[in-house]
Amino acid sequence: MIPFKLVSKRLMATLAVSSSLLVGIPYFALAQSNPGLTIFSGVERENILNYHLDFGGRAGNWDRYRLRIPGNRLTEGVSKLYVIYPDYYTGRFDVDRIEVRQNNQTLPLRDVVWDQESNFIEIDLEEPILESRALEIVMSNVHNPRFGGTFYFQGQMMTAGQIPIRLNIGTWILSIN
Repeated sequence: MIPFKLVSKRLMATLAVSSSLLVGIPYFALAQSNPGLTIFSGVERENILNYHLDFGGRAGNWDRYRLRIPGNRLTEGVSKLYVIYPDYYTGRFDVDRIEVRQNNQTLPLRDVVWDQESNFIEIDLEEPILESRALEIVMSNVHNPRFGGTFYFQGQMMTAGQIPIRLNIGTWILSIN
């Protein structure tokens, strides 16, 4: 006959392990939707931009991309934003559901153009942004590529000055499972 103390210790250990696994599972799913730690990317650390995938970045599923741009990258003012993606990215974008937000307010856009042959999205702002505040490009109804991987999205902007210059903002390194 097994003593009661031994059974209760095993039961408590099993309960502790199973509860920690159940509590930890949502954090594993959440970890896949953020940029995380990038060690060997070929991109300088200061040029890596933050992003968030609202629905976990699962391959072949619908998602919402939140591509964030810190204010210190926009010191020259902005009239247009460009998102350049690699040619091996086979996802689909809904240009009618792309917005630019500043301080949780949606900015009016003149036009959004998706050039599929050249692999970029051009976002033309209605009014140029002259102050250097953080922006967020929100792309809703994105259909992730059928096969996952790591995708380097380049951010560029057209300055708002008298002589428009196209400048590099940085790189979003998206991970799709």
